[in-house]
Amino acid sequence: MSGSPVRRVPVTLSEIAMPADLKAMPRERLTALAGEVRHFLVDRVSRTGGHLGSNLGVVELTIALHRVFDSPVDRIVFDTGHQAYVHKIFTGRQAQFDRLRQAQGLSGYPSRAESPHDTVENSHASTALSYADGLARGFALRGESHRRVVAVVGDGALTGGMCWEALNNLGTATSAPVIVVLNDNGRSYSPTSGGLAQHLTELRRAAEGQRGRSNLFRDLGLAYLGPVDGHDIPAVEDALRQATMVERPVVVHCVTRKGRGYPPAEADQEDCLHAVGVVNPQTGRPTSPSPRSWTSVFAEEMVAIGRRRSDVVAVTAAMLCPTGLLAFSRAFPDRVIDVGIAEQHAVTSAAGMAMAGLHPVVAVYASFLNRAFDQLLMDVSLHRLPVTFVLDRAGVTGPDGASHHGMWDLSVLAAIPGLRMAVPRDPARLRTLLRAATETTQGPTALRFPKGTAGPDIPALHEVEGVDVLWVSSKPQVLLIGLGPLAATCLAVAERLSPLGVEATVVDPLWATPLNPVLHRMASEHELVVTIEDSVETGGFGARFAHQESCSSQPTRVRTLALPPAFLQHGSRPFLLAQAGLDVDSIARTVLSFFGSPA
Repeated sequence: MSGSPVRRVPVTLSEIAMPADLKAMPRERLTALAGEVRHFLVDRVSRTGGHLGSNLGVVELTIALHRVFDSPVDRIVFDTGHQAYVHKIFTGRQAQFDRLRQAQGLSGYPSRAESPHDTVENSHASTALSYADGLARGFALRGESHRRVVAVVGDGALTGGMCWEALNNLGTATSAPVIVVLNDNGRSYSPTSGGLAQHLTELRRAAEGQRGRSNLFRDLGLAYLGPVDGHDIPAVEDALRQATMVERPVVVHCVTRKGRGYPPAEADQEDCLHAVGVVNPQTGRPTSPSPRSWTSVFAEEMVAIGRRRSDVVAVTAAMLCPTGLLAFSRAFPDRVIDVGIAEQHAVTSAAGMAMAGLHPVVAVYASFLNRAFDQLLMDVSLHRLPVTFVLDRAGVTGPDGASHHGMWDLSVLAAIPGLRMAVPRDPARLRTLLRAATETTQGPTALRFPKGTAGPDIPALHEVEGVDVLWVSSKPQVLLIGLGPLAATCLAVAERLSPLGVEATVVDPLWATPLNPVLHRMASEHELVVTIEDSVETGGFGARFAHQESCSSQPTRVRTLALPPAFLQHGSRPFLLAQAGLDVDSIARTVLSFFGSPA
């Protein structure tokens, strides 16, 4: 007897290759499946590092999403993308988790190059509702209104202004309805703060029958379903199916717990093991002692400055721990302002504080400051206000990939009139430059450093009008100008070149902008100048210095070594720097090729 083979109903995680397999799984197996997924996440992420707590909290929610909707015909947009690991597991990428966040491996965020199920490469918060609004309007205009658009938004992301700009429009978009799944765990990195958090608490506490209570989503024109236990798969499925029948934009309010099902994450008061390195899966703790980081040095110096200066206040955009402000907040709790994921508001609020006689220190990831360029330009710099911006994760960050590399700050901030930008090469310089920045009263300052180990101090041989000289030769031929941590790389290059007959001088300018005039004089004493920076080449330190030299009456040949004007993928910092020609071997070859010496 012939016929089509009967497809086996999947009952374990290993049997799920695509969302269709998940839909076929019996409901009574789903709780066990959620347990398997959590075990998988802890096992794989503990080996490679990555976002753990946030994904443990959305296991059941993601199961329900893929059982109700038909990705990729229906579009699911995650805000932010660090909560998309479970989505990746169910869309054919289980086997790739062994190389999570490694070069040529699986991205730690949604990636359109990886899968048609990934809609946007979203790792900057508060953008999903705008994407979803545009997708839904586009589908409606193209006659594809059968395609549903779902935005999964955390309560932390809702503190960002873009969400409210989008909600203002979504409420009236009845012809292109969007389903907003509010993943409410009461946190971004830290507990969510502000009036929105209080309102969501009121909604969670509202008893059945009290539907007359104020609801801002309804007031904005959206339907509202919930709150729903986000770890109850049948309840979430039922709410999502009900949402598909509502003929206008709708919010499905799901209450979840970050780090759910993994005791070390549930017990972590700081951020529920939001992001981890390589850890022991039994304890969630690092397998080896963590080396001293740039962030920890900043954290220590901020506390020291705070003890001396009562006018210094700290501002964070929902990243108290990651940007190193936790110790300051414990020492001076009334002098830390967490504005939520709202970089634009953070900068202009800091401007107001400076006008009131304070010196704000805005600590933010370098790539996130891009969002507040206008505020820095027009609200801070135009008024010549003393605000210090501390840019963590500057340059190549490594495993977080294209959206997190802090590659543009040197180019962008150099265009801001009156701003001075420091680039420390070691912990000692970070401390002195931070003090100098916070003592500046005539305008804004910025200080940048990378993610990772700070390394040992590199003392200067001597100082020339604000420039540190780190290596000298009797008959120098090439001037190596190394910005920040790449000064150490330049020292290694000089050591490599000397036995090959090329003598170098190595200097650290300390301040990337404005350009120190003494550098031109130093350049005139050498046959070649090579600038080295982990910033994008276009408009960077080297480009500005080369332009200055080209305009002088006696220009010196300049080679600028920097990051390419491209979106770099994820991988280790040394790997990506080498790819960009910013390792010792590559820099030495550049110098030797100029002098005609063998590489």
